[in-house]
Amino acid sequence: MILIAGLLCVSLLNSSAADGKEVWTKSCAKCHGAEGKGETKMGQKLGVKDYSSASVQDALTDAAAVKAVKEGFADKDGKVVMKPSEGLSDDEVKGVVAYLRTLKK
Repeated sequence: MILIAGLLCVSLLNSSAADGKEVWTKSCAKCHGAEGKGETKMGQKLGVKDYSSASVQDALTDAAAVKAVKEGFADKDGKVVMKPSEGLSDDEVKGVVAYLRTLKK
């Protein structure tokens, strides 16, 4: 029974990450890059973090990632460097965060 519950959780996570990939590609990749490295022109200009890095991912909680997607993100001087993603459901936001986690190398 525990094995079945574990497989169901993994299946749900993979489904969520798969759904999140579409949102990532449409809304996030222009700055963060397809692989999350931040090596795009805009990503370099804004100094976005390399989300393929294990240490960067380890320092980012799911709650902080969800908050950034929903509310946007400002730098230490208060300048908005990432606008909130409007029109996303809570499930889509969770899917984006789940997909973000798959970028860790």
